[in-house]
Amino acid sequence: MTEPPRPVSRRPRSGGRGDPHRARYGPYQGGPDPLLPPVDLREALEAIGNDVLEGASPRRALRELMRRGTADTRGLDDLAARANRRRRELLERNHLGGTLDEVRELLERALLAERKELARALDDDARFSELQLDELPSSTAQAVRDLSEYRWRDASARADYEKIRELLGRELLDQRFAGMKEALAGATDEDRDRIDAMLRDLNDLLDKHSRGEDTQSDFDEFMAAHGDYFPENPQNTEELLDSLARRAAAAQRLRNSLTTEQRAELDALAQQAFGSPSLIDQLDRLDANLRAARPGEDWDGTQRFRGDDGMGLGEATGALADIAELEQLAEQLSQQYAGAQLDDIDPEALARQLGDGAAADARTLAELEQALQRQGFLARGADGQWRLSPKAMRQLGQSAFRDVAQRLSGRSGERDTQRAGATGEPTGASRGWEFGDTEPWDVTRTVTNAVLRAAQQGNPLTSDRIQLQVSDVEVAETEQRVHAAVALLVDTSFSMVMDGRWVPMKRTALALNHLITTRFRGDDLQLIAFGRLAQQLTPAELAGLDGAWDQGTNLHHALLLAGRHLRRNPNAQPVVLIVTDGEPTAHLEPDGHAFFDYPPHPKTLGLTVREFDNLARLGAAVTIFRLGDDPGLARVVDKMAQRVGGRVVAPDLDGLGAAVVSDYMRLRRR
Repeated sequence: MTEPPRPVSRRPRSGGRGDPHRARYGPYQGGPDPLLPPVDLREALEAIGNDVLEGASPRRALRELMRRGTADTRGLDDLAARANRRRRELLERNHLGGTLDEVRELLERALLAERKELARALDDDARFSELQLDELPSSTAQAVRDLSEYRWRDASARADYEKIRELLGRELLDQRFAGMKEALAGATDEDRDRIDAMLRDLNDLLDKHSRGEDTQSDFDEFMAAHGDYFPENPQNTEELLDSLARRAAAAQRLRNSLTTEQRAELDALAQQAFGSPSLIDQLDRLDANLRAARPGEDWDGTQRFRGDDGMGLGEATGALADIAELEQLAEQLSQQYAGAQLDDIDPEALARQLGDGAAADARTLAELEQALQRQGFLARGADGQWRLSPKAMRQLGQSAFRDVAQRLSGRSGERDTQRAGATGEPTGASRGWEFGDTEPWDVTRTVTNAVLRAAQQGNPLTSDRIQLQVSDVEVAETEQRVHAAVALLVDTSFSMVMDGRWVPMKRTALALNHLITTRFRGDDLQLIAFGRLAQQLTPAELAGLDGAWDQGTNLHHALLLAGRHLRRNPNAQPVVLIVTDGEPTAHLEPDGHAFFDYPPHPKTLGLTVREFDNLARLGAAVTIFRLGDDPGLARVVDKMAQRVGGRVVAPDLDGLGAAVVSDYMRLRRR
């Protein structure tokens, strides 16, 4: 892959070679492209968070992100599909008989020209030659061999016949050494002698290597004499073996893929290469050395080509090598094998087969995965399982709250304000300045940040000047004098999953938690999930909660936990927010087990109403957010809300978060 150039040295500027501002440029070596924008962790984290909210583990969510990619980066599935598509195109566009077709065409052209020349001749030798040509066997290889001693009369016919021998030699060499077919076009006897010497020296070197007798100087001497035949520029015998064995194995797979008749024809023709069997003998010796040195290569595979475009032996070998590389890439990109990592993907092979853009996409995905872990968004728990870190949960809560704020702003014509409380009483805390903030600066923290930043960057401070940056500024937080004890009760019965309410419910809880923990830190929020039974959950536990077939909506148990939370905060304003899509169908028995019945049992309804009455005696403000249009649910929640002086809100799913946050703010100001 060609990387953008970068300066590799600096020189003085004042003319000539001493110019300090002059620079030499060369290919960029190593590391990601410095001109590319940094990976967008926020977009990636939001995508992972959505999958986690739907019930996926963080590790699985990360894997799904790698498969799908991002808005600007193709995912592994797309890259694997492109690799498979290219492999299929190679198989469907080409066939392996190109060399045989070319030999047959040259032979027919030579025979036609020779017969025309013989027809014009009147001597007996011409008639005898015609008989020789008429008796040629139908096999192309046999005909080429029988004509080896034939005395051609037509010069063009003789030239075409000689091209057959030259073509076969070039093709056989091109199978083992890429580009040899073109390099040997019009080769002289001296060129062929050099090839023969290279093959002998190569086999001698590999023989010594197999016995463990070779040295680096042996390899260096070989490359000094024959290095122009190896553009891969191997640095030792092992690297030389690797490059040769891959292509030789592809040549063997080509042979395996031919029909029996095609193999027989090519084997017979190979003996005529360059008019001497010595070439095929050297190549057979080379193949034996390579097979012994690299038995792990695929020497027995086959491929079925189905296209119309004929390929020569060298071209077909290259195609089979490409197919093997594409199959390996497809496996690497699938990441379905044990211990799979993005580092397994070969970027050089990806660039060769799918282009530099594909290699850049794979590298970006790997950097994204590493950045998520390096910056602490993914953390491994004590049980070895990956989890979203508190930092990641804050980011998800911020994202959920941002969506809620946008809906509130669009609905009421207000903008999202950073003001923490209406009365503006300082909390003693500060936070980084954000666009739109109107709170006063915390001068002490701002100046301290500037001093620490300068010290970390190694910039000396002057006695009379401190340079501030926007990132240094902190503002004093304010909040209202009142504080609230808030219980958010969320329905986690299976109907919430089945009807697509699972993720909106979780995002609502995260948005409310983010608002309280960042703007109203004096408030105490308790998240309570209720299905067959109720339980208190942290935001991270709720985010990772799996949807399960859990019959029962135990609002009774949830209200018991909410009451306990409110009683622990006797001086706080009590607020109870309930999100549900079903009637109360379960209650908690004295022995701790859940009783379930549908339609709702009178005892279940009675116990649930009694807990509502207990909340009313605590002075709690209650709002029920009813999801769905079930008339039975509507009747029940309306009556319960009327009994405690609360209210019922029936938002759509997109507006659930805005409805809950808005009602929390309304009750808090009351």
